[in-house]
Amino acid sequence: MVQHLLDGLLTALQLGNFIYLILGVTGGIIIGALPGLTATMGVAILLPFTFGMDAVTGLIMLVGIYVGAIYGGSISAILLNTPGTPASAATCFDGYPLVKQGHPAKALSVSTIASACGGLISCIALVTISPFLAKFALRFSAPEYFALALFGLTIIASISAENFLKGIIAGVIGLLISTFGMDYITSYPRFTFDVVDLLNGFSVIPVLIGLFAVSEVFNQIELLIDEKEIKTNITMDKSYMNLKELKHCLPTIIKSGVIGTFIGSIPGAGADIAAFVCYNEAKRSNKDEKFGKGSLIGISAPEAGNNGVTGGALVPLLTLGVPGDAVAAVLLGALIIQGLTPGPLLFEQNPEIVYGLFSSMILGNILLLIIGLAGIKFYSRIVEIPKTLMIPSILMLSTIGSYSMNNSLFDVGVTFAFGIIGYIMGKIKMPSSPIVLSVILGPMLETNLRKAVLMYEGSYSFLWTRPITIVFLILSLLSVYSALRKKK
Repeated sequence: MVQHLLDGLLTALQLGNFIYLILGVTGGIIIGALPGLTATMGVAILLPFTFGMDAVTGLIMLVGIYVGAIYGGSISAILLNTPGTPASAATCFDGYPLVKQGHPAKALSVSTIASACGGLISCIALVTISPFLAKFALRFSAPEYFALALFGLTIIASISAENFLKGIIAGVIGLLISTFGMDYITSYPRFTFDVVDLLNGFSVIPVLIGLFAVSEVFNQIELLIDEKEIKTNITMDKSYMNLKELKHCLPTIIKSGVIGTFIGSIPGAGADIAAFVCYNEAKRSNKDEKFGKGSLIGISAPEAGNNGVTGGALVPLLTLGVPGDAVAAVLLGALIIQGLTPGPLLFEQNPEIVYGLFSSMILGNILLLIIGLAGIKFYSRIVEIPKTLMIPSILMLSTIGSYSMNNSLFDVGVTFAFGIIGYIMGKIKMPSSPIVLSVILGPMLETNLRKAVLMYEGSYSFLWTRPITIVFLILSLLSVYSALRKKK
């Protein structure tokens, strides 16, 4: 294996391949930073450009885009409170508050280092224990997915610690919103009110952009009107994360990278769920940390977790031919187009492809670290732009981002409607993040609960007869108990 890995490394370091990898990572960062353009969209858009390339070169570039885009979402999440991708939504909780305190460079450096470390941890898992992880992940069925989604939702308890009741109400509202559209099992239209655009329910991106970005714009407009625009002579600190802070965050980064890799290896889970689960776990295990106020651990946990998914998602793809998430599904298409069949035989018949892919992921994460840290000085200048220019720019990006998902003006309306809802929620001190969390996890929770009940012919015995389900249910209870205890 070591020889194959070295050969793969040499392949990835060939000048042509390396240039495409740099282009992929850089392009991915830009795509991820633009609200509404997800990693899946970036890889899918650029897939046709790889058709004429050598198989290894094309896959190297796509992997670079994947790695860069997952990280890129954190840039706009931290600087503008506008998650570039759903996977970066949890990064807003502490990233944006740290920027408001005048530490954009520190917030971005934490995100960059955590993302690269999370990605490298997933690469190590991908190279060493991918067959084992893939077999374990295939034990997941509807009951396990339901329990995993429920565990993810328990983060509502911890992020609502200051007002538990309002957080729960927001979570329930989010779950109700997630039921709009056609029933996932029967295709029966629910709460569509004969509006065709509602048949597919509310897309996550417009809801997310509205609640986080547009509501913040409304707040800034209000401050400008009242002429309170913080003669914000907050001095912008340009220092990066230091060694002491790195040591403080390192255990969380490693743990989140491992959790992200594990969740990524579960087909259908994805980076957004991993980010929330890792944030929740970080809150549970760091009781003295002030989350929601600019905690470095609060930034590093979701970023290490969502980038940990990148390698994890390739585990079932390469070993079994089952994609771990939407981006891996597009990569599956890329492999098939190149005449390759993912699965155990791929390792025997095309080791240069497999290990070239492994090596390019490792190099991609190292490049992410270098390019990300080098670019922080430029990114962080964004917060120095006057509010009078920044507000229309965010509104324009929000509009383009929400429209680009489905080329739908309806989504633009949804974005502004949720912007108003988010603004009102801010006024009554109700957290809006539980809504986003519920909209993301609600469909997974509902669909898999109903599938599990159907599997067990109307019985709920899967709740106490399936070991993995039991583990997640116990973790859910511990998570809620921990949040309530911390509140006291």
